[in-house]
Amino acid sequence: MTEKYHDTDPMSDVISDDYRMLQIISRFGIKLGFGDQTVGVTCRNAGVDVSTFLTIVNYVKDAAHARIGEMVEQVDVPALIAYLKNSHSYFVDFRLPGIRRKLLEAIDLSSGNRLAMLILRFYDEYAQEVERHMSFENNHVHPYVETLLQGRLPAESFRSIEEQYDDQHASMEKSIAELKSIIVKYYPSDSNAALMGEVLMDIFMTEEDLLTHCHMEDTLFAECVRRLEQKVRRQGGQPVSEPAEEKSEPCNNGLSEREKEIIVQVVKGLSNKEIAETLFISVNTVMTHRRNISRKLQIRSAAGLTIYAIVNGLVNLDDVQL
Repeated sequence: MTEKYHDTDPMSDVISDDYRMLQIISRFGIKLGFGDQTVGVTCRNAGVDVSTFLTIVNYVKDAAHARIGEMVEQVDVPALIAYLKNSHSYFVDFRLPGIRRKLLEAIDLSSGNRLAMLILRFYDEYAQEVERHMSFENNHVHPYVETLLQGRLPAESFRSIEEQYDDQHASMEKSIAELKSIIVKYYPSDSNAALMGEVLMDIFMTEEDLLTHCHMEDTLFAECVRRLEQKVRRQGGQPVSEPAEEKSEPCNNGLSEREKEIIVQVVKGLSNKEIAETLFISVNTVMTHRRNISRKLQIRSAAGLTIYAIVNGLVNLDDVQL
């Protein structure tokens, strides 16, 4: 892919050429008002790695033809992680809540409109899915890479992490496609049709933005991590032992704080895999904790753990589905 933008291009020309670049400069912390400054000058003034910025804007401009092998060489990994974290904040704290506010204005929740309530519920579940995934990356994937940057090898391989977030990306794509389809096909036209049209436009634009974001993580970011992992391995990086949290000190009742968290998730009806995803730990770790809990409490059934959790104040009776 021939690079579209260069460090000598005026930043204002880059933005005028493609409105999506507004999102990118915001996620790099670059503010408007840079006059006729070039991309290089604007980035340096904002403390942004120029090469990483150009790699990302060129990737977004033509992701389908991106030459990942060449682009990886131009990326500063810490700068890329900072960009991805800011992207997560944009989606979770700004974009998705903004769409929800518009959706509340557009749909008719009066008179027990069941279809409107279901659409709002579907949207909320989708937003929660996005938030869970981005929390997983912030709290599990990015620390993994930061460990590599310190010259140490994490206990698990990047391949096992990739499998998890690849599945999550696919699930999010299906969810937002289904949401669009439901609104387009089945929501009746009313006096708020124009506002609902705006909501749909926002959803379409968010879908495009998220798809590009996820594709960047699956390709550019993933290749950066794989190469970094190989480099650390070649240099004889020391393996990292299991996280300290798995060796947390027990409380007065013999359970660690992590084991208490596991019990609460079991009471909620989550599977081992769902608990692992919620707490950002491996399924094997969940199973180890559950064995320890059974040994300490001599309780093996979910019903027994539910009673224990209620009696010991880990959950409220009102929160338990009987």
